[in-house]
Amino acid sequence: MGDVEGSYRVLQTPGTRLGAQFNAGISTLEPGQSLSGNMVGGGGKSHGRGLQIRVQGLDDSQEFFDVDPRAFGQDLLSDCFHRGNLIESDYFGLEFQNMQMNWVWLEPTKPIARQVRRPANTLFRLSVKFFPPDPGQLQEEYTRYLFSLQMKRDLMESRLICTENTGALLASHLVQSEIGDYDDVADGDFLRNNKLLPYQEKVQERIMELHRRHLGQTPAESDFQILEIARKLEMYGVRFHPAADREGTKINLAVAHMGLQVFQGNTKINTFNWSKIRKLSFKRKRFLIKLHPEVHGPHQDTLEFMMASRDQCKIFWKICVEYHSFFRLFDQPQPKSKTILFTRGSSFRYSGRTQKQLVDYVRENGAKRTPYQRCVFPHIVYTLFIGKTNSAAESPQLSPYHSKDPLCLSPSYQMSTLSLPGQAPSPLQSPILSEVGSNARLEEDEEGRRKRYPTDKAYFIAKEILTTERTYLKDLEVITVWFRSAVIKENAMPEALMTLLFSNIDPIYEFHRGFLKELDQRLALWEGRSNAHAKGDFQRIGDVMLRNMCALKEFTGYLQKHDEVLTELEKATKRLKKLETVYKEFELQKVCYLPLNTFLLKPIQRLMHYKLILERLCKHYSPAHRDHDDCKEALKEVAEIATQLQSSLIRLENFQKLTELQRDLIGIENLTAPGREFIREGCLYKLTKKGLQQRMFFLFSDMLLYTSKGVTATNQFKVHGQLPLHGMIVEESENEWSVPHCFTIYSAQRTIVVAASSRVEMGKWIEDLNLAIDMSKKSHEKSSIFLDAGLSDRSSDEVSLEQESEDDMNSSRTSLDKQTHHRANTTMHVCWHRNTSVSMSDHSLAVENQLSGYLLRKFKNSNGWQKLWVVFTNFCLFFYKTHQDDFPLASLPLLGYTVSTPEECDGIHKEYVFKLQFKSHVYFFRAESEYTFERWMEVIKSAASTPETLSGNSTVRQKNTSYSM
Repeated sequence: MGDVEGSYRVLQTPGTRLGAQFNAGISTLEPGQSLSGNMVGGGGKSHGRGLQIRVQGLDDSQEFFDVDPRAFGQDLLSDCFHRGNLIESDYFGLEFQNMQMNWVWLEPTKPIARQVRRPANTLFRLSVKFFPPDPGQLQEEYTRYLFSLQMKRDLMESRLICTENTGALLASHLVQSEIGDYDDVADGDFLRNNKLLPYQEKVQERIMELHRRHLGQTPAESDFQILEIARKLEMYGVRFHPAADREGTKINLAVAHMGLQVFQGNTKINTFNWSKIRKLSFKRKRFLIKLHPEVHGPHQDTLEFMMASRDQCKIFWKICVEYHSFFRLFDQPQPKSKTILFTRGSSFRYSGRTQKQLVDYVRENGAKRTPYQRCVFPHIVYTLFIGKTNSAAESPQLSPYHSKDPLCLSPSYQMSTLSLPGQAPSPLQSPILSEVGSNARLEEDEEGRRKRYPTDKAYFIAKEILTTERTYLKDLEVITVWFRSAVIKENAMPEALMTLLFSNIDPIYEFHRGFLKELDQRLALWEGRSNAHAKGDFQRIGDVMLRNMCALKEFTGYLQKHDEVLTELEKATKRLKKLETVYKEFELQKVCYLPLNTFLLKPIQRLMHYKLILERLCKHYSPAHRDHDDCKEALKEVAEIATQLQSSLIRLENFQKLTELQRDLIGIENLTAPGREFIREGCLYKLTKKGLQQRMFFLFSDMLLYTSKGVTATNQFKVHGQLPLHGMIVEESENEWSVPHCFTIYSAQRTIVVAASSRVEMGKWIEDLNLAIDMSKKSHEKSSIFLDAGLSDRSSDEVSLEQESEDDMNSSRTSLDKQTHHRANTTMHVCWHRNTSVSMSDHSLAVENQLSGYLLRKFKNSNGWQKLWVVFTNFCLFFYKTHQDDFPLASLPLLGYTVSTPEECDGIHKEYVFKLQFKSHVYFFRAESEYTFERWMEVIKSAASTPETLSGNSTVRQKNTSYSM
């Protein structure tokens, strides 16, 4: 390798996954079980020829393991993880203190005796080794519990450095996870007997005040909140390795998922991403980072740091190798073959599964969710029932009583994780939602409910009004409650705009609050679960709808001002930096699960929903039905308002889409130019000098843009080319280029060859392109905005095969100035990952087909059904525990999925079940009635791609690997 001491080239090495299954050192035994003689007192005495090794778990409990004196590190790791039944074991390791009292990791591939001088007298400590950037990547509740214990340890050891207020917030969630809801006496006792922070006495009142706010929060939710807060801290997962730079300045080196970090004191002063690093090596006490030439130029491509000793240098180098392999490689690197005569450099390689392999393994094989125990303060015991069919309800039952002995908490319910984002989140990764509650009980409750509640179709149509109204009111609260709070807190919005926005939407919100209450009361009477002694004909909804649709007409003026509100808000965010910052930061909050300006369109879109639902009711009822006339009159009222606002809605939806694209695209200005209409977005493969390269195309009424996705944290797309539609010609060219589903686009500036994923996709693009070209010909306006972007003058018959560098995109200073985090489940990102496209008419159809309600959900390999509140909007399913929740726990983009009824081989023997599938991802959902089953099938079909689209994906990708110019 050229380096006598050791070196590591940052290359993606193919390999196969190790099948070793690791587990953790925290008790997962049922109450009353023992450890078959392994738990013994005394020090590290060995029995016979074996070694007895002491391991401290993350909850500070200690257990002993008998191992062979010649055992490798992997043997102890496997025993430790197996005893704990830890599925996601590769995030963890065992560490011990070496002769210099530094914590070092036990290496799996070396004998324990060669690493530790006196293993029997050494304390090994279970710790988190790899810290993912997002706790949503941890699929097991048990794993998140262990991570929260690691955060607890890091706080006490002053590794997780944060402000006192943040420390108090973390401590309050730790208290909630360990003793449950706030109790003045219990909190005081717990904090007196348990040290969570080095400065705990100073902030104890603040901890208790914050704990009071977590009422009803389960231990699993508390763990998740701890990790959400911790991951945003600069010191999350940071382990310092003291060093000095060439000038002798003392610094600290650390490694994280994204690369190497340099700290001065506790302040991060530099980060070297893995993509910038060509090689890592060490020579004696010198640690060397060799960068790619384009990062610092050819004259300064190697950075040198001096560490205290060669051993410390090598320890840090090994950790860097492991971090890079775990987070960056797809497969576990293969070991180097040993030379016969001599070796140069280190043969050290990471020996576990990579993060991708671990995620795939858990997702494909399912998780064996073994009950585990949380050691808690003895004041209260929470008894939670898991998987039992006794009188326990769906939610955990809490039974507090006093006790003198330490007790354990067995959480029955496993919190659902978020959609699984990687370092660059991909909508291809479906949400991994854990089993929640008592599955057997859920099924019993659903069966009993069906027998108890009405079965008339009119009832389920009325219930759809109620369930979607609940979601609609939550959507309004994103603006009226959450966004208002954000702008007031930062004083970011001018008074005039505040008045325009909130005086327009507040009255609408208040009206719908009253309407929802009236709907809820009527459905309760219809079901017979409220006001049992009330007399009257309550099994109808027309009178409620008529009364409220007439009242809604008074708000037409407010709805007509939405155009002005949306426009002025967009202008202000461009003009005012503070408002722009608040706006962008708010869109990153969980409660803002869609682009913010989407919520401003909801009031007008809701009118269309009322119209469609009332049309279904009128169609269901016979003219003689007692509810028919009221429903028909209500339909007439809402149709009148909807007709008045239809053109405004079309204009607003187009404006909203253009502003969304403006934020997600780098290299194009003034996308919201007057007269421009969005037509289609999607993935095509463009012919370049490197062959067929994936590109994202955006078709407007006056131009066609094509872009590529960057590797920055922003998830944005950079514009590579802009072709005016004026004079454009589109022709199929499969025969000419011998590429399936290929067509050529001739424009005045250049000619490009692209391939779609299927013939259906090609047809959609050609049809929309020709339609847009015809519209452009008829239009008297000509676009005044053209992006030269280094376009060369070519004749129209010359095919463009220009070099398109991904690195060029990342080096653009203007693009870096605009960097902001973007969601990964917007349609452009889903189209990119699913290799499909979406048109504006698809968007409009998806808006019309919004739906929400409770469904039972089941995985392919799971036994029970889990009850979830599910919302369909914007081509995506969002999952909540209940309809009262303010933000979703997970989301599932539907583009590319197929929806069908289960087959015989699926083994589903229940009514009203539909099956969602994308490649190997399979979910089953069960509705409560035939009507709701048909509605879910209808709306999901409107969002999912056709089977023909999916079948062509492999064709283009396979061609791409072998085609070159």
